Amino acid sequence: MDHESKWSSTRTVIAYAAGALLLGGYALWHYLMGDYDRILIPAILALLIMVAMLLRLALTSNARLSAYLVLIAGYLMLALELPQLDNAAPFWAGLAPLLTLLLVPLPPAILLNILLAPVWLVLVNDGQLNSELALGYLALMVVAALAPWEQSRQEALLKATDPRDPQCNALAKETLDELLASEYQRTELLHQPLAVLIIHLPQLEMASEQFGSRARQALLDTLCRETNRCSRRHDFLGRHSAATFWLVLPDTGESGAQMVQQRIEEAINRTVLVDTGPLRAPTLLCQRFAGESWTRFEQRLQILTRRLTEH
Repeated sequence: MDHESKWSSTRTVIAYAAGALLLGGYALWHYLMGDYDRILIPAILALLIMVAMLLRLALTSNARLSAYLVLIAGYLMLALELPQLDNAAPFWAGLAPLLTLLLVPLPPAILLNILLAPVWLVLVNDGQLNSELALGYLALMVVAALAPWEQSRQEALLKATDPRDPQCNALAKETLDELLASEYQRTELLHQPLAVLIIHLPQLEMASEQFGSRARQALLDTLCRETNRCSRRHDFLGRHSAATFWLVLPDTGESGAQMVQQRIEEAINRTVLVDTGPLRAPTLLCQRFAGESWTRFEQRLQILTRRLTEH
């Protein structure tokens, strides 16, 4: 997920750089054509987009400011150029709603497009409103808004149905609870053993407060990576709470579960992070007893989890 965010940020910076080069090239073209009165504005706006690009690189957590700077530059360029375009002006006026939808979240983008629609229509039609042009503009605005609306709907659906925890490589709590209950029923039916390894990460809250979100994410990523590396293919790791994880060990007796626990503890104890130092993650093992009911097993598991987190 972090990789996807970095790739998205890189693509945005490339798009900003392309926009700055486009405006710089447009200013150069006016210079070569001897149209010196129209050089200054695109050159200034190219510098503004360059500033937005640098802000996007420096403030990765606050991309909204750079997006609004690019949007302002695009608006100013359109406002200056539309009256000069004659018959091609209606075509280029459609760039305004598209640019807004690309740079601004959907609700404020729709509001901006509605409020600024009269401005673009007046600039295109020499100070007069044309009904046909207005209908075409509104149709373009509605059709263009369908794409980000569908994208946001798909993202919300994916988030609601994604079994993975959004912050780390582990199952979400709801999925973990469902799979654990299902695995309990399966092992009880087949008379197989079942164990759950409880892992607590006490450094998580401290890392977030003292070192920020990056250190917190590094702790989560490291713990999940080492746990998954030391566990078996059919084991599954889930996040029970913010700093507590359950590693479900199907068809695993007490000795086998203790071996997995030992491997994970040794791997964690060898791990040292730059900000927080040695990784600490105490563990407890909860083994299902023969003939034990699901209610009783779940109760013992919760008690052991609270005991580990309060230790």
